[in-house]
Amino acid sequence: DLIEHICAMPPIPTALDALLEHYGVTAVAEVTGRSKRLVRDGSGRQRLESRSPRTNLAETTAFMTGAKRILVFSDAGGTGRSYHASLDARNQQRRVHFLLEPGWRADRAIQGLGRTHRTHQAYPPLFRPVTTDCKGEARFTSTIARRLDALGALTRGQRQTGGQGMFDASDNLESIYAKHALHDWYGLLATAKLKSTTLSEFQRMSGLELTDQDGVLREDLPPIQRWLNRILAMKIAVQNAIFDEFLTLVETCVSAAKEAGTFDIGVETVAVEA
Repeated sequence: DLIEHICAMPPIPTALDALLEHYGVTAVAEVTGRSKRLVRDGSGRQRLESRSPRTNLAETTAFMTGAKRILVFSDAGGTGRSYHASLDARNQQRRVHFLLEPGWRADRAIQGLGRTHRTHQAYPPLFRPVTTDCKGEARFTSTIARRLDALGALTRGQRQTGGQGMFDASDNLESIYAKHALHDWYGLLATAKLKSTTLSEFQRMSGLELTDQDGVLREDLPPIQRWLNRILAMKIAVQNAIFDEFLTLVETCVSAAKEAGTFDIGVETVAVEA
């Protein structure tokens, strides 16, 4: 009965197909690597539509001229093209760039963000990273934030360059401050000072062994990457409760470092007072 019930449930469309379904192909310009796609006609029936490499050029032109108000592009359309509010284009409205699936490579994420933020533009874009209300998804945005920070440090010698100011220091859940916060979280868990879960429940749900034979916290506690991955396997309500407590500790560590003057913000330009 359960298998039949699951099979009878409507399929969950991908993000791209959901956007095309909601707004329609007449309003959405698609610049991807797909050679075929399913679209609905006027009668509501689906039909298979073939796409050629020239289709992406036509879709880009439709967006830049204002014929289509919405643009969706993937990694295939994230290099070598410009979608910014160019002064030479008819469509000079401010771009609101929703970062839905950034992937794991920071260099490609920056390439995609640079498509809507270029010189000779009427307005700079607004960047909007998108996540659901499942706090475990912070694992993915955290990885991008960390790699963007690392890329900025490598290319320009300053931390804030790579992330373009999109991410706060507390968004990087793999930083030194997050690691200190996780160590504090382990301590609070061992002393039963957390409301989200208990030590025995967390070990059972995550499969992580945090104590030795004497019931004392181990010295080699799981690193933050493994802890984040195990959190994703828990129920959403438990995820959210644990992350609320953990993120509070991260923000506390970052705020304490800023107040103490030990927060590393990279290279700064200090203006001289005349």
